[in-house]
Amino acid sequence: MPIDPYILLLLGTVGLAALLPARGTGADVASGASTAAIAFLFFLYGARLSTREALDGLRHWRLHTTVLACTFVLFPLLGLAARGLVPVLLSQPLYQGLLFLTLVPSTIQSSIAFTSIARGNVPAAICAGSFSSLVGIVVTPLLAAAVLGSSAGGFSADSLVQIVLQLLVPFAAGQLLRPWIGGFITRHKKVLGLVDRGSILLVVYTAFSEGMVKGIWHQVSPVRLGGLLVVEAMLLAVMLALTWYGAKALRFGREDRIAIQFAGSKKSLASGLPMASVLFGAHASLAVLPLMLFHQMQLMVCAVIAKRRARDADGRDGDGRDGDGKAAPVTPRASAGPSRTAVGTGSRSR
Repeated sequence: MPIDPYILLLLGTVGLAALLPARGTGADVASGASTAAIAFLFFLYGARLSTREALDGLRHWRLHTTVLACTFVLFPLLGLAARGLVPVLLSQPLYQGLLFLTLVPSTIQSSIAFTSIARGNVPAAICAGSFSSLVGIVVTPLLAAAVLGSSAGGFSADSLVQIVLQLLVPFAAGQLLRPWIGGFITRHKKVLGLVDRGSILLVVYTAFSEGMVKGIWHQVSPVRLGGLLVVEAMLLAVMLALTWYGAKALRFGREDRIAIQFAGSKKSLASGLPMASVLFGAHASLAVLPLMLFHQMQLMVCAVIAKRRARDADGRDGDGRDGDGKAAPVTPRASAGPSRTAVGTGSRSR
């Protein structure tokens, strides 16, 4: 069961904010640095996204539409249904954080990694994750405005302006400058990856510091935290089942079903944390708690599932049957990396 080292860094940052929260002038400096970090993050997201790859991926539109429907339709519907668990299992602030979690786009890196381990359609997972991130920059704030409204820590027209200035404008600038800076970003992706993570840690420290100063964390009890974990485990189990068996009902092949399951059941911590900081303001610390817990849970569970899929030897249990006991079609195996064209995508990863 993998423990994401970055989760440990995030927890350490939360602990630092609890012991030494930013106050006064320090809080103002941290808030300004956090705002700049969020803008820089989305600038890098825009500069990294290959527009050509995304357009090529449209050839496999059925798969990408299915992933987007799972991410931005099924997830939010389940989040709205969880409203009935308040106040039995969830407090109202934790429920708002859970609902925000269901609105966040899918991951890219972990979806690709688990799809590769399970011998699924890796290029499709790359395109699906990229589409989800791109769509989420616009759709997630709009969905938050629709389903959370004024309860989202003061969500208002000013929040929409902040979203445009801090998220959309930097992202668009990164896309426009990609032809000139794309090569530099590719050559220095490891260093810039560290900058990414450091920026997110700064955002988390600022959000949790503000929450500590305003006493928001007194609203969370161990019983409520346990209830949140139970609800998130149920949410993940339902989405894993829906993505796997739903893709089967839609007559996708095994490799595509794997990509749909891993891309359609995940939520992005990297995208969600900066968005929550913009949308929720002082309440961001409670809003991101469900997302942080869900992120670690999805890594642990999907690692087990991916290894099981790999042991199935291309979907067969030794007697020519797939993991559901049905005769499995013989299809060429997708590449374990993004350098070869996968079955059904008609695209080549770059």
